[in-house]
Amino acid sequence: MSIEVSSLTKIYGEQKAIDNISFSINNGEVVGFLGPNGAGKSTTMKIITGYLQQDGGEAFVSGTNVKEQPMVVKRKIGYLPEANPLYHDMYVKEYLSFVADVHSVRGQRSTVVNKVIETVGLTPESKKRIGQLSKGFKQRVGLASALIHDPEVLILDEPTSGLDPNQIIEIREVIKNLGKIKTVLFSSHILQEVEAICDRVIIINKGKIVADDKLSNLQSTNKNSHFVLVHFKENIEAALLMGLRDVTNVNFLPAGNWQLETANPESVRRQLLELALQNNLNIVSLQSENQRLEDVFRSLTK
Repeated sequence: MSIEVSSLTKIYGEQKAIDNISFSINNGEVVGFLGPNGAGKSTTMKIITGYLQQDGGEAFVSGTNVKEQPMVVKRKIGYLPEANPLYHDMYVKEYLSFVADVHSVRGQRSTVVNKVIETVGLTPESKKRIGQLSKGFKQRVGLASALIHDPEVLILDEPTSGLDPNQIIEIREVIKNLGKIKTVLFSSHILQEVEAICDRVIIINKGKIVADDKLSNLQSTNKNSHFVLVHFKENIEAALLMGLRDVTNVNFLPAGNWQLETANPESVRRQLLELALQNNLNIVSLQSENQRLEDVFRSLTK
C-alpha cells in the first residue's frame, strides 16, 4: 500500500474533525478525496503528510509510520497544500533550486529543475519572478515544488482552486500524466474534474467516510441513480414527461435534451416510444446514463 489510514481521529476542542476513519490506496492509483467544506479533507491530508499529529489511529506512507518517522515520510511525499506557499520575490528557477536543496536532491541541480519545469508546463514563464505570474502559473510552481524530489506519493489539496477553465484543463492533464507513474490523492470541489481523472473516489462528511468505491460503482448503486436522456425534434412541455410512469423528476438541459430521473430506465424508454407514436412526435436521440457524481455527492453529504 502507498497510503494506509487506520482508525484516524483528530479532535479540535469538542469537535471531531475526523472520526475514526480508515482507507488504503494502492501504488499507481489516482483517488479523488471529496467532501463539503469542513468535512475533514485537509485535516486528513495534513496528518498523512506529517504536518499535523492525530489524536488517535495511525497513518502509513509506503509502509512507514507517519507519526514515528515524519521526516522519512516527507521524503516520500510531494505535497501541494490548499494555500500554496511561495516566495514571490524569487525567480521560478531560483525557488525550485532552493526547494531542491531543502530536499537534498541528488544529481545535476539545473537538469532536475529544468525537467520538472517542463513536466508542469512552466517553460515559457521560467525566467520570471513568481510574483509576476498568473495564479495558474503560480499553481504550476507549487506543483513543480511538490515534484522536485521525485516522490512516490502526491498529495494535492485543491490543486485547481481559483483557476480559469483553460488552466483547469491544463493542470488536469498534468495530474493525469503523473498518475501513470505515481500514487495521487487529491481533493477538489470541481466534480467534473474528478470524473475526468479518477477511477476511485473517497467521500468524507462530518469527519466520517461515507463512500469509498470505484466511480462507476458509486454512479450505479443507488436505486434512483439512472437517467434517461431524450431529445425531441418538436417543442414539448415538461408536464407531458412527468406523466410517465416511473419518472420521478424532469429537467431540461441546455443541449436540448430532456433528462428524466427514474429507477426503471427500460420502462421509461418504452413509454417514450409509445408517447412519440401517440402524439406524432419525432425522437432525435434516446439514451440512458448513470447517476452523475454531483448527484452521488449531494445524496451522501446533504
